[in-house]
Amino acid sequence: MAQHRKLRLAMIGGGRNAFIGSIHRLAINMDGLAEIVAGALSSNEENAKLSGKDIFLDEDRTYTSYKEMISKESQKPADQKIDIVCIVTPNHLHFEPALLALQSGFHVAIDKPITFNTEEALQLKEALKVSGKKLLLTHTYTGYPMVKQGRQMVLSGIFGKIRKVFVEYPQGWLSTALEQTGNAQASWRTDPSKSGKAGAMGDIGTHAFNLAEYVSGLQVSAVCADINTVVEHRQLDDDGTVLLRFENGASGVLIATQVAAGEENNVKVRVYGENGGIEWQQADENTLKVMWPDKPAEIYRTGTPYVSSFASHNSRTPAGHPEGYLEAFANHYRNFFLTINAELNSETSQPEWLDYPGIEDGIRGMRFIDTVIESGKSNTKWVAFDN
Repeated sequence: MAQHRKLRLAMIGGGRNAFIGSIHRLAINMDGLAEIVAGALSSNEENAKLSGKDIFLDEDRTYTSYKEMISKESQKPADQKIDIVCIVTPNHLHFEPALLALQSGFHVAIDKPITFNTEEALQLKEALKVSGKKLLLTHTYTGYPMVKQGRQMVLSGIFGKIRKVFVEYPQGWLSTALEQTGNAQASWRTDPSKSGKAGAMGDIGTHAFNLAEYVSGLQVSAVCADINTVVEHRQLDDDGTVLLRFENGASGVLIATQVAAGEENNVKVRVYGENGGIEWQQADENTLKVMWPDKPAEIYRTGTPYVSSFASHNSRTPAGHPEGYLEAFANHYRNFFLTINAELNSETSQPEWLDYPGIEDGIRGMRFIDTVIESGKSNTKWVAFDN
């Protein structure tokens, strides 16, 4: 594909001491397809200016208000104007800048969950449709090559009808009341006015849910949730277990907890069909285990010649060299950039490029939050998932 220029990107949020902003910047820069040329990195004027200097932004493109940034960037000539607005703020600050960016003619990349509530997500879908632009939702874990390999194997039908799905996301960082110690990450993630109606289920449960649907190729139709707040005086859930029913009759279990003391981020998914199954975990991200009832298990590895085109396209190093979280993050950005460039150059996007999370994943994530919180508070055993 002809690459005539780098795409120009502006970032909202992600200033000094913001964890996820630096992750986004590393992922954006990894392939040289785009560059960050403007930013409203903080609502604090001093922090915004210092953060802009940290990443070498021009002073006249370092803003303290996203509204000012989008307005001024919209007025720049075509050879300077940004193409994409990247939003890496807390959940309650996702919708308004995303809506304004779309209405101003910019593509949008946004951290998950997509908005503060489902109503906002649905409004964003309509705005996206009207704008004709593209949207990336950074559900990191579906960017791993072996996750994509697993999905392609499931979709090929070699395992037969899918019967069972297990997905888990254990963390331990909120095992104590960290939000009471001044920790900024813990404070906003446990605050319902900033995080929304869910804590762990919104923060990491949506990742697990997205991974389960992506790898299985199935949509959840109903849930039965046990949602807990373990740490005393915490305002939102920090632990939960959810029984899942899928559209084809398969059953599943989703576990998301932030109070598993000592655990880091070992996301794990298993999918079983009539004829076999797969297992993937982030602690051994280059490996996909493929299981059969009548022969030994097989090990598929990243970077090898026998994997699918989707896994191969998203692999960056020769076999045996570890690829991890940053590369998975960058895979989503690269595919997003490639599709935008294809459109700019009047070319056709390859199927592998189109394999990144978008608005529909965002809406389903918000409905997952609604449904598990409703189920967790209800005496009803099962709550139907609004598809």
